[in-house]
Amino acid sequence: MFHHTFLIVVILLMVGNLLPVKGQQNASTSAETLTLEQAIALGLKDNRQAKNADIEVNKYTDKIAETRTLRLPSFTFNALASQLITPLDFKFEKGVFGDIPGTGPIPDKDTTISTPRKPTLILNGQISQPLSQLYRINLNIKQATTGREIAEQQSRAQKQSVIAQVKRAYYAILQTQSSLNAIAESLNLYRELDRVTGEYVVQQVALKSESLDVKTRLAKAQYEAFNLSNTLATQKEQLNNLLGRDINTEFDVSAGLETASVETELAMARRIALEQRPEIKEAQLKIKQAELDRRIKKSERIPDVSLSLNYLSLQSFNSILPKSFASVGVAISWDVFDWSKRKHQLSEKDSAIEQAKNNLRESENLVLIEVNNRYRQLQQTNHLLRIAQLSQETERENLRVAINKYNLKAALLKDALEVQNRLAEANNQYQQALISFWTAKAEFEKAIGEDK
Repeated sequence: MFHHTFLIVVILLMVGNLLPVKGQQNASTSAETLTLEQAIALGLKDNRQAKNADIEVNKYTDKIAETRTLRLPSFTFNALASQLITPLDFKFEKGVFGDIPGTGPIPDKDTTISTPRKPTLILNGQISQPLSQLYRINLNIKQATTGREIAEQQSRAQKQSVIAQVKRAYYAILQTQSSLNAIAESLNLYRELDRVTGEYVVQQVALKSESLDVKTRLAKAQYEAFNLSNTLATQKEQLNNLLGRDINTEFDVSAGLETASVETELAMARRIALEQRPEIKEAQLKIKQAELDRRIKKSERIPDVSLSLNYLSLQSFNSILPKSFASVGVAISWDVFDWSKRKHQLSEKDSAIEQAKNNLRESENLVLIEVNNRYRQLQQTNHLLRIAQLSQETERENLRVAINKYNLKAALLKDALEVQNRLAEANNQYQQALISFWTAKAEFEKAIGEDK
């Protein structure tokens, strides 16, 4: 009975390969299956950091529109309502306006016209159209446009980071799930072994120490399964947070990963990275931004020339003053002497340009180092995957031979069980190697600037 029972267990393990625990079966029937493509799509759509990056781009769009309005005429209106503290007196000496024959001097005596202490109102309106300032305004528009392009590259980098984080989190869940499935297989085996060994202890054909050894192994496997279940729950919460949804959302992951080869050559990967990495593009744009900043500062040497239309109205003043008057003309404002202030400011801008160029060279080197490192890791995991695949095929063949030998009574059942344990470990190692390969591939794709 002992041999037949264990033979049935071995056959079931061979057919099922990995048996999920009951709790996992219940969970899979009630939770959605989330594929990697769906997870990435949700991450790009609902991830809060990615949303903030897009909002930053929109902010620059508004800033550009705001700067463009500076090219249009400006309308200003000022009103001053006040109370005169002292009277406003106008004194005219005798004959100040001349001496007319037959009439006499005008005025014929010293005359004072006063505005009593009362509330007054001064209204002033102005329409001003910038002329020479248009050059500087256009430079500011270009600078804001460059800022938006930088924000777009930062948004790309953020989205690439989100994709990499989603992939890492997804693969970590698959890795934990694979380990949990391997433990589930061991649990099924140990439970059956514990039951049969207990019966043989009662029948006094097995030692109690053997039964205790089995129970100990079963307890350790249950403890490991418990720890892995907790780890899996935490990893799913972290992935839900990355996807911007409720962390308690239930889901299962799809384990349908297929092997893939390393197709990109290192030289090509370096060239692609230098062309499309957002960090490189951002560094290039910052050089352009620094050069525009210098041109804007240099343009401040040009006088501000505006076409101006002014209107002034005086209310509640003495009738001797005009009630209102209007004028049109050209207004010029120019800071003639600045004690070499602009010279030092331009020197500062030159230093900023040099810093931006140094940052570009540094970014290029760091990107190339990352690409080289990720490429080596991808090759390493690819070789490891091949080794794990060969080991899996070897142990599968060893199990077939062991079962045949057991059926011919040329081997003990414990030998077949040992081979089965090795096959289960080989299956787990293959899954781990496959996940490590896809993780390395995801990191490599991020290193060369892939937007997927």
